[in-house]
Amino acid sequence: MSVVTELRRGSITVKAVEEPTDSVPNLKTIKDSIPKECFESSVVTSLLYLARDIFYCAVLTYGAFHIHLLPSLPLRVLAWAAYGFFQGCVGTGLWILAHECGHGAFSNYQTFNDFVGWAAHSFLMVPYFSWKITHARHHRYTGHMEKDTVFVPWTDKELAAKKNVRIEQLKHLTEETPIVSFLQLIGHQLFGWQLYLLMNVTAGPKSWPARSASHFNPVGGLFTRGQYLQIALSDLGLLIMGSILYYASTQIGGWNVALLYGVPYFWVHHWLIAITYLQHTDSALPHYTSEAWTYTRGALATVDRTMGFIGRHFFHEIIDYHVVHHLFSRIPFYKAEEATKAMQSVLGENYHESKDEGFLVSLYKTFRSCIYVSETGHGKKVEPGVLHFVTKKAE
Repeated sequence: MSVVTELRRGSITVKAVEEPTDSVPNLKTIKDSIPKECFESSVVTSLLYLARDIFYCAVLTYGAFHIHLLPSLPLRVLAWAAYGFFQGCVGTGLWILAHECGHGAFSNYQTFNDFVGWAAHSFLMVPYFSWKITHARHHRYTGHMEKDTVFVPWTDKELAAKKNVRIEQLKHLTEETPIVSFLQLIGHQLFGWQLYLLMNVTAGPKSWPARSASHFNPVGGLFTRGQYLQIALSDLGLLIMGSILYYASTQIGGWNVALLYGVPYFWVHHWLIAITYLQHTDSALPHYTSEAWTYTRGALATVDRTMGFIGRHFFHEIIDYHVVHHLFSRIPFYKAEEATKAMQSVLGENYHESKDEGFLVSLYKTFRSCIYVSETGHGKKVEPGVLHFVTKKAE
């Protein structure tokens, strides 16, 4: 018997059709295990977090304007490096708060959410409404090999065809040296976000309505006619911020703008790609074909990780408690811990958590080992339509 569950994705309503399985509880059972107050957002609490991050940004910027007063070049270089890193952490936190806005978890007022999200994402040169629309589809089809929009892995057959080798040769083909893997990882971290926005890379072959399309094109393949105005507003936000940066460069110099804004910009996108990648890529996580996929199965194909103080404070615990976010994205981040602990007994072995090693260590090892998926990913035949990573030892 099918279970039809209505879900709210910000201002978008979707219906997730689930076929209950023996091992995966249905969505209503999971929801009933979570206290009702976890689903209630507070505009005051959310604004306080926003004000805190803006304050951090302002203090760091004020300090950066005085770095030239340091007496030696090594001290100035160290100060700029520290500024770039911490401002990148703050910027990532602002990005995550705008992400809350896109899901309707920032407050109960969607127009207010969209204004705050548009302003914060535009400040970070992110097309808010464009991202919101495609991100909603990611949540709708998480773990779906054809329709998910981010980090859909290669299958063994696809990769073998691309490399023109037999499937049996893939394990040898992917045995890259550590330095090659490291250089590939650097490119992945520096340019992954921009390529996603420009070309919708890493999306499934049937991610609606086009796999290769730009988030910046209002009349492109990713959006419907009724969404054109929202995409134009996204582009307007980028134009305004770009104009501000250009004007600033004429007043304080291009190099200063690069140090003040450009370096943190790349830190933000490094963290964004790393966080998203590790939330959906792990040797323990399955991926599903259309025959085996359900909404709940896909949402549970995510993993909670830990990053210590930076993740909990600057990144608003989006790494630590991401599974519950995929199940119920309107739960605000400051109630995700309570909701996660409440539902764990219901989920049992369906809940994935990784807290055994450092976040960046996990990033490197996962990038080295999780190359492609197969129905025999664990060395034995598994349920049809359920694919697992064929892992190799990471050095």
